[in-house]
Amino acid sequence: MVARDAAPARPKVLETALYVDDLARAGRFYGETLGLEPMTQDSRMWALDCGPASVLLLFRRGGTLETVELPGGRIPPHDGAGPAHLAFAVAARELPAWEARLAECGVAIEARMTWPHGGESLYFRDPDGHLVELATPGLWANY
Repeated sequence: MVARDAAPARPKVLETALYVDDLARAGRFYGETLGLEPMTQDSRMWALDCGPASVLLLFRRGGTLETVELPGGRIPPHDGAGPAHLAFAVAARELPAWEARLAECGVAIEARMTWPHGGESLYFRDPDGHLVELATPGLWANY
């Protein structure tokens, strides 16, 4: 039996969602540039594997404005507009290889940051204008 005042464990972020104009284009970008593998895809969304318990969801902009009925229940409507931001964790020793990979893929680095605790970040844009960050440990107190 659980005590009434016992708080549940802190939740962890499982999914990050971006809304894109062209699913195939966005899927290719994240697959070819960052090596993310599709787990499932349909005309409304793609789910990309970002490692253990981490998923990047790409939704067709305007494609989730109505409730989605599935055999197990329903997903309420959602959508987004404008450039969003997301960050991927990378090892510090791998940052130069990521920089080379981005150049190889023709992706321009928009900005760089060295954080007070020693972390470094590279910033670039995806085809929909979302700001993508590759960040090394030392960015946050917990990373």
